[in-house]
Amino acid sequence: MKATAKKVWKIAWRLGVCLLLLAWIFQAIFYDEGRQAWEGPGKNWQALTRIERFEIALKFGPPAVWATLTSMETGPLILSLILMGATIFAGVLRWQVVLKVHGLDMPLARTTQISLIAHFFNSFLLGSVGGDVLKAYYVARETHHKKTEAVVTVLVDRMIGMFSLLLVGCVMLIPNWELISSSRLRAVVGVVIAMTVACGVMMFLFFRGGVSRRFPKARELLRRLPKGAMLERSLEAFRAFGRNKRFWWEIIPVAIFANVVIIFHFMALTWGFRVHVSPVALSAIVPMVTSISALPITPSGLGVRENLYVWMLAAPGVNVEASKALLLSLIGYATSLVWSVIGGVVYMTQREKQHLQEIEQETDTEEE
Repeated sequence: MKATAKKVWKIAWRLGVCLLLLAWIFQAIFYDEGRQAWEGPGKNWQALTRIERFEIALKFGPPAVWATLTSMETGPLILSLILMGATIFAGVLRWQVVLKVHGLDMPLARTTQISLIAHFFNSFLLGSVGGDVLKAYYVARETHHKKTEAVVTVLVDRMIGMFSLLLVGCVMLIPNWELISSSRLRAVVGVVIAMTVACGVMMFLFFRGGVSRRFPKARELLRRLPKGAMLERSLEAFRAFGRNKRFWWEIIPVAIFANVVIIFHFMALTWGFRVHVSPVALSAIVPMVTSISALPITPSGLGVRENLYVWMLAAPGVNVEASKALLLSLIGYATSLVWSVIGGVVYMTQREKQHLQEIEQETDTEEE
């Protein structure tokens, strides 16, 4: 009972934060659209009462946002949808490279299926069952002799994907320093730098280690912990990546490709609204927003991502209208949902098939 209440509370507060952030950004945009419409003929916005401003915002805000939405061109929208699929496939390729380190040569078709199903669960289960957890479950179930190593590959794939994205954002701060060094964006930049350092330190500790060399009794204490043998095997699975130089030569170009596709996906959306944003600026903004919105604050980062895009795209030198920045984020999320639906279809069609295969395997084992 307590566990159920805890899960409900965990989902409820994230949903609450999500709705609060979305309500905040929508009301700010509606007020801005209402103010512009009111001041256009030369009327005084400041002379209005709060209630009058609210009424004008509701009158002019939603129609203005809808007009902006319907102005998007179809070609770039289709391109962004394709590129969203390409980001998922780039993640599949990255995971394939990670799996090979432990000799887990799963077929490309199967890893693609699992990734699509995980994408579906990430989008629709509000964080109660993460896509990474599901990926770990599937790959562990299909690799009976290396379950621990299989689960570790999912964690490694996520760590490398996150770190490479953060690194791109930090590197692109250099040519964009004048753009994002304003006081309003320093907090965002600080969070990204802190996340990069934390992720880098974590990767070093997991892949290279060194704790047991300085503290010889560390391994002995680890073995005494509950499931200590599994924890020790997990650490050894992580160390395999640090020792494998070929792995890093193979994973770096794949990680770069994945990040480029993510940036081009958002760039295609700007083309759809005929918004001219420098690719150099987007190369810093998109990785930073994507990285922060990946934190488990709201379901799928909804609300966090929208506020960040509106905030960062309004920076001097970019000057994207708040309504367009909001729609760029929401439509980008919508393209992700389309692929989530595809992942849901894959899950429903493959679930029964996989279940039948498991029954056949169990029957064959019993007959032997």
